[in-house]
Amino acid sequence: MNLKMIFSTVGKVVLIEAVLLVLPLITALVYTEWLVALSFGITIAVALAVFGLSKLFFSPETPIIFSKEGLVIVALAWLIMSVIGTLPFVISGDIPNFIDALFETVSGFTTTGASILTNVEGLSHGCLFWRSFTHWIGGMGVLVFVMAVSSKNNDRSIHILRAEMPGPTVDKLVPRARDTAKILYLIYIVLTVVLTVMLLFGGMPFFDSLIHAFGTAGTGGFGIKNNSLASYNDYCQWVIAIFMLIFGINFNLFYLVIVGKVTSAIKSEELWLYLIIVILSAGVITVNLMVTINETFGTALRLSVFQVASIISTTGFSTTDFNLWPTLSKAVLFVLMFIGGCAGSTAGGFKMSRVLLLGKNIHREFKRVLHPRNTSVVKVDGKRVDEKTISGLMSYLAVYVVCLFVIFLLISFEPFDVETNLTAAVTCFNNVGPGLSAVGPASNFAGYSIFSKIVLTLAMLLGRLEIYPILLTLLPTTWVKK
Repeated sequence: MNLKMIFSTVGKVVLIEAVLLVLPLITALVYTEWLVALSFGITIAVALAVFGLSKLFFSPETPIIFSKEGLVIVALAWLIMSVIGTLPFVISGDIPNFIDALFETVSGFTTTGASILTNVEGLSHGCLFWRSFTHWIGGMGVLVFVMAVSSKNNDRSIHILRAEMPGPTVDKLVPRARDTAKILYLIYIVLTVVLTVMLLFGGMPFFDSLIHAFGTAGTGGFGIKNNSLASYNDYCQWVIAIFMLIFGINFNLFYLVIVGKVTSAIKSEELWLYLIIVILSAGVITVNLMVTINETFGTALRLSVFQVASIISTTGFSTTDFNLWPTLSKAVLFVLMFIGGCAGSTAGGFKMSRVLLLGKNIHREFKRVLHPRNTSVVKVDGKRVDEKTISGLMSYLAVYVVCLFVIFLLISFEPFDVETNLTAAVTCFNNVGPGLSAVGPASNFAGYSIFSKIVLTLAMLLGRLEIYPILLTLLPTTWVKK
């Protein structure tokens, strides 16, 4: 275990966080929020001190990073980054309770969007900016950003990329992992800018446009109004709905389009599965709303497309209280909470690629039952999927289910109904945001105890980093030198 390399890299992450904290500091100064500006200044000083200590005591002798180091670096970086990111909320007094502030910060960085705030509009502009900016930082991953700006070209840094980027497999777009990180972030930034400009054209104020662009790009869902996006016009709601779906698509496909391989991108089976599920889900909910609560076609379509896009991309924005919708519509959204977006996107959930692989593997097993001598293989996009990937998928599914059950049981001591606790566990673990019943889009997680908030905070980290980095970091055997 290369401990010096681990803590040196974590130190670089904290330095990046210190630099990024300058933006909400400037925002606080622009709005003359002096105490808030001071809280960001203090936090920046703390982050710089942590970086200085890492530089002083953990200068690595070798830059080599193996798979185990990559997992530990990602887990520790996210934990320390979240704790430091909590400080502005506590010091400014916007969220004075540390556990509440930590829940909110982790929800931001993991792009979950679950909140303990009962009055979002009461926050300062500086903290509102930081709260949503954490979505944008966490959406693509801060370690990916460190790789993009790092001067060292260590091929083994792909282990960090794979540990932080969601999905069953992560491949380099180009030979060097650093260049892959640059391409990913360039696409991310361009899409964010385009979305911001389109919202401005729709009459949304600049601050609002920027905040909602951060939340949409990172598929996080923190808003600046108590009713989320319900008070904005139909144009803005449609634009955000479309971009939520866009950010739920594998970024590799955007790269293929950029380099002229449009046909390869269009042939993606994962993309088609994603689009089919979106269309079918939105269609079912549209009809259900028209039949049961007499919504007009236009309104029902807008509401259904927005909420389907919001839930399947795990963004969590809302334009209505879907907790009041018919049972069928809520059931569709509940299923989508598990599925999530595509691998290699900023979305959370189980991932569309895993659903695709799981379906193909089940189909193969049915064929084996009917034809025992059948030796068919699983193929995706015409390429054979090796058995190691299939085995890894099944193992991940088992661990995923166990973790979800444990989280659900741990928070079931709370005096809420089963629907509330189950959807709270599902929505935090899958980084969705709103659940149903007492944690629906018109409610929040403030009613949970300190213990349950800690459990749900850990659940958000487990979901964003896809379980293994956090669990392996907590295991004592991981730290044993071999």
